[in-house]
Amino acid sequence: MDEINVSIGGDESQRLPKGISAGEALERLRKKKGMPAVAAKINGELVDLNKPLEEDCTIEPLNQNNEEALEILRHTASHVMAQAVQSLYPEAKITIGPAIENGFYYDFDYPETFSVEDIPKIEAKMQEIIQQASPVFRRELDRQEAIQVFTERKETYKVEMLEEMEEPAVSVYGQDDWLDLCRGPHLGNTSEVKAFKLTGVAGAYWRGDERNPMLQRIYGTAFFSKKDLKRHLQLLEEAKKRDHRKLGKELDLFHVSDEAGPGLVIYHPKGALLRHIIETFEKEAHLRRGYQMVSGPQLLKTEMWKQSGHFENYRENMYFTEVEGQSYGIKPMNCLAHMLIYKSTIRSYRDLPIRYFEMGLVHRHEKSGVLHGLTRVRQFTQDDAHLICTPEQLNDEIKGVIDFALDMLELFGFEYEIELSTQPEKRIGTDEDWERATVALEKALTDKQIPYAICAGEGAFYGPKIDILLKDALNRRWQCSTIQCDFTLPERFDLTYIGPDGGKHRPVMLHRTLLGSMERFLGVLIEHYAGAFPTWLAPVQAIILTVTDRHQSYGELLYKQLLNAGIRVEKDLRNEKLGYKIREAQLQKIPYMLVVGDREVEAAGVSPRRRDGKDLKLMEVADFVEMVREENAVTNSIFVVT
Repeated sequence: MDEINVSIGGDESQRLPKGISAGEALERLRKKKGMPAVAAKINGELVDLNKPLEEDCTIEPLNQNNEEALEILRHTASHVMAQAVQSLYPEAKITIGPAIENGFYYDFDYPETFSVEDIPKIEAKMQEIIQQASPVFRRELDRQEAIQVFTERKETYKVEMLEEMEEPAVSVYGQDDWLDLCRGPHLGNTSEVKAFKLTGVAGAYWRGDERNPMLQRIYGTAFFSKKDLKRHLQLLEEAKKRDHRKLGKELDLFHVSDEAGPGLVIYHPKGALLRHIIETFEKEAHLRRGYQMVSGPQLLKTEMWKQSGHFENYRENMYFTEVEGQSYGIKPMNCLAHMLIYKSTIRSYRDLPIRYFEMGLVHRHEKSGVLHGLTRVRQFTQDDAHLICTPEQLNDEIKGVIDFALDMLELFGFEYEIELSTQPEKRIGTDEDWERATVALEKALTDKQIPYAICAGEGAFYGPKIDILLKDALNRRWQCSTIQCDFTLPERFDLTYIGPDGGKHRPVMLHRTLLGSMERFLGVLIEHYAGAFPTWLAPVQAIILTVTDRHQSYGELLYKQLLNAGIRVEKDLRNEKLGYKIREAQLQKIPYMLVVGDREVEAAGVSPRRRDGKDLKLMEVADFVEMVREENAVTNSIFVVT
């Protein structure tokens, strides 16, 4: 019998029969029994446990504690759900069913409408399939053979996908008589899906395009233990309470109108004020750190977008228009205008680094199927900056941006994780430039001793990037801050500076956002604080509540005093019961309620009540103003540059 050399990690290899499954190989090689593997990596490639080993290799087990294993579980659960749906509703056609962060979904084409009332029935059928302990199988088919198989099954969407593929062979996964086109990997048996829950239904266009048929999406989640599932479901319930779309309406911050168009946000006074607070403070922080404020046009000639590579690599995300026979692209990003500013005069090495900053309004054609409140929109504002420097300055500039971003996230009360995304398949520039840019980002992270994960192939089309993912109160990750290193666009737009030798040299450019999309950040911020913003951020910091009509004149006087002192204040002078007015103010999550009654009028003071119900002692108006100013001063730390 033929044999191959197989090792676990760095251990000495052993001779094993050729064709042995990954699962059996692990059983033979593991020196001590631990948590059983649910999948494996063969020379770094993720595979099923039943994958036959045909050549010398290194094998790594993936157990239940591994994030990739959880994804495999959820992908398997999505297939079980699709089988259950088609068992109950034979007319339903399958489309795609991926694992996603914190769960999975499957899209179905079905003439009737799924509702939450259907969920228990589908869950019960899933439980039946799980209890049957059906083996999950994988088969490789010739593409034409696969087209025939799915044509016979009347799975028109799968046939469409197969006809667009170029691969001569494809893989399918299934259990019992159910089958789907899939790359895998999967668990080995349906019984390994231990704890699951279907969480909702929604509409979704095929391939996210509103011109395509509307499908029905069923969401779910799965974990290896019922304890983990229970914990997650509790978080989901909390997330529903914190949903920024719900709070945006309740707190009168914003809304998205069908009349205006999908993905277009309309800010109400309090929402616009919240934005103003953040943007004003952020602009000041940039000025303190040596950035220059700039502003570019919304439209630039299409030729410029061709020169930059956006037309070739990003066109499907852009809007175009024509004026007097000239084609223009509506900007999806701010970098082109910033480069034109740089090119407007001759630059010396003594001028560098130059840091341009813009609160830039941009537009991107997001498909309607992915639009979501503030977190996925078609028009948004980015705190965009472009730093242009010499190669020798690059390391310090990257580290300076990292420091700035982390200071900002700390101020807003977020923890974070960092990812380094490398060269994608679709890109511009030379391999040499990509290598230089990647090394520069890696060195900055290493110098600062910051741990990071590598996301292979996830860089922007013009350069690798550092993504700083903030973690909110529910431990969800959101991509906001990004630092992209670019040697290519300075070359394409012929950016130069005069060096010490009197010759022309090519600078390097960093594309950078801190909070990223202001819309997305506000959505995350609302959910992080559940709408109860810290005093310095709150659109309304205090509200005056009069006990009776006879306290109205003092209430008006107090209102003017606080406005003149810079406090963001409202007044409720209605002839309503005090308890009713307090409850309304609490629902609006206003930090301070200032009750005005006989005692306050007599003392010419205020009796603050915090939104958590704690009453403070009667104090002078000046003392209350100073207290709020001290809470506002939390932002001062961001202005200190070391």
